[in-house]
Amino acid sequence: MAASSSSSSSSSSSSSHRFEPVPPGGPGRSADRGGPPEDGYAGGPPGDGPDPQPESEDSGLLAALLDGMDAALCAFGADGAVTHWNREAERLLGWTAAEAVGRQGLAGWAVRKEDADEVEADLLAATRSPGRQVHEFALLTKDGRRVLVRTQSSAVLGPDGRAAGVYCAFSEVHAQIDLERSIALSEALFVDASWGVVLVDADLRPAVVNAHAARALGMGRTAVLGRPLGDLLTQGVEELESALTHVLAEGTPPAAAELWVMLRSDEVEQTRRCWRSGFVRLASPLAEEPVPLGVGWIFQDVTDAKRAEQEASLLRFRAQQLHRAGRAAGECEDPMEAAAVHLDFALAGFADHGLIDVVGGGSGGGEGGAPEDGPSALVRAIASPAGAPGPSEAMPPTGIPVAYGPGHPAAQALERCGSVRAGAGPAIAEGWAAARKWPDGTVHGLCVVLRSRGRTLGVATFLRGPSRRPFDRADASYAEDVASRIAAALDLADLAGGPAGREP
Repeated sequence: MAASSSSSSSSSSSSSHRFEPVPPGGPGRSADRGGPPEDGYAGGPPGDGPDPQPESEDSGLLAALLDGMDAALCAFGADGAVTHWNREAERLLGWTAAEAVGRQGLAGWAVRKEDADEVEADLLAATRSPGRQVHEFALLTKDGRRVLVRTQSSAVLGPDGRAAGVYCAFSEVHAQIDLERSIALSEALFVDASWGVVLVDADLRPAVVNAHAARALGMGRTAVLGRPLGDLLTQGVEELESALTHVLAEGTPPAAAELWVMLRSDEVEQTRRCWRSGFVRLASPLAEEPVPLGVGWIFQDVTDAKRAEQEASLLRFRAQQLHRAGRAAGECEDPMEAAAVHLDFALAGFADHGLIDVVGGGSGGGEGGAPEDGPSALVRAIASPAGAPGPSEAMPPTGIPVAYGPGHPAAQALERCGSVRAGAGPAIAEGWAAARKWPDGTVHGLCVVLRSRGRTLGVATFLRGPSRRPFDRADASYAEDVASRIAAALDLADLAGGPAGREP
C-alpha cells in the first residue's frame, strides 16, 4: 500500500507540471495553494503589504513571445493535455487557443484517429531522448484539410530535472523545405560556385566574398572584406560603384552588365578584364518596410570570349573594307588614284594617317628585295591630309627624296623587305614624330614594304595618335594585305609611265 501510495503521489505530482513560468514562491510551493498569499510571499515579514507579483508579468511576456514567433508552437503537459497554442498554430490549423488549450492530446481534432498513436509516440519520444526530435506527419485543420508539417519537439524539464511535458514547434513542410533550399543555395554560392559572388554592404564595401571572386580579385577572401573598391581596382571603379548605388536606390536591373576593369595587382601588366555582372538588391525579410542590407554582385570573367568576339568583328570589318576598296579602285582610271583609294579605305578604324613612299627613279628593287644599287632614297607619292580629314592625294612628282635619317622605320622596312613597328613608349619624347618626318601627335608607326612582281616599289606607312593602342601583329598582317593591293596599283602606274615610274 505504501508503495502504491508513493507511486500515486509521484504520478499526481508529475501530472501537475505544466510548460508555464515557475511561480515566485519557488518550485517547492504546494499545488493546493494555487498562488501567493494576499498579504505577501510565504515566509515574508508581516505588515510590509503586498509585494509586486511578477507572475502575471512573466505570463504576459511569455504569451507575447509565443504569439510573436514565426513558427507554430504547442505544448503538452505530462498528462498529454494541451497547455499552450500560439497564433501561428491558429493561423496554420484554424483552431484558436481557446479551442485547443485543455484538450487531451491531438487525436480526433488535430490528428486523424488512425494516425493518433503514431503521432503521440513521436511526440513522447522527446521525453526519453535528449535534444530535439524532428518528425514529419499530417495534421488536420479546422475545416478538415490535411497539412503535412515538419515538427521539432523537445522535453520540458521540471524542477526535479525530469520531463514535465513536451513542446512542439512546427511549420508546413513546403515552407521549411523552401527555407532549407534558400540556406543551402546561399552556402553553395559562397563556397562552390564557379562564378564570383560578392555581398556588398550599403557602404559599397565587400562583406562576404566567395573563393572564386577572391581569386578573380587577386586577393584572399579575408583580405578583401571591408576594403573600398578603389583598393581592389584601378579601372572600372566608377562604373561599378555607380551600378551598385543604382541598385541600392532603384532595385535589381533587368539585365546583366559588362564591366571592363583593371585589377590593382595587374597594374604593371595593364591587363583589362571584362566581367559580365548581375546585381540584386538585398532587403531584410523581418522589416515591415524594405530596408536594404546591401547588393549581391554576381560576375563571371568573359574576357577571352569578348576579345574573340571583338577580333571576329574586326576581321569582318576589315574584310569588308578590302572588298569595298577593291570595288572602288576598279572604277578608277588612274592607277595612282586607285592606290590612294586603297589607302583611304585602309585608314578607316585602323590609323590616323597614311603615307606612300616609292623608290626614287621608279625602277624598283631587285629580285632580292633591296634596291639593286644599294640603299635608295624614298620619294613621297601619296599622303593623307595631316590636318582636317579628307581623301588621300597623290603628291606632285618632284623626285625629291624624303629626308629620312639613318635607322628610320621606313628605311628598315625597305632593307628588311618586311614590316617594322615603332612606338614612342610610355614617356613620349618631345620631337619624336618630327624627327621621323611624321605629323605632330604621332606616337605609333607601322611601315610595310610594297612588293609587286618580285620587286620592291616602296614603303607604306600607317600612323596612330595617342588615343589609339600600339600596332600589333594582327595589324601588321592587315597592313601587308593592304600594301599588296597598293603595290599592284603602283606597279600598274609604273608600267603605264605614271608618277611612280616616269621621270619628273
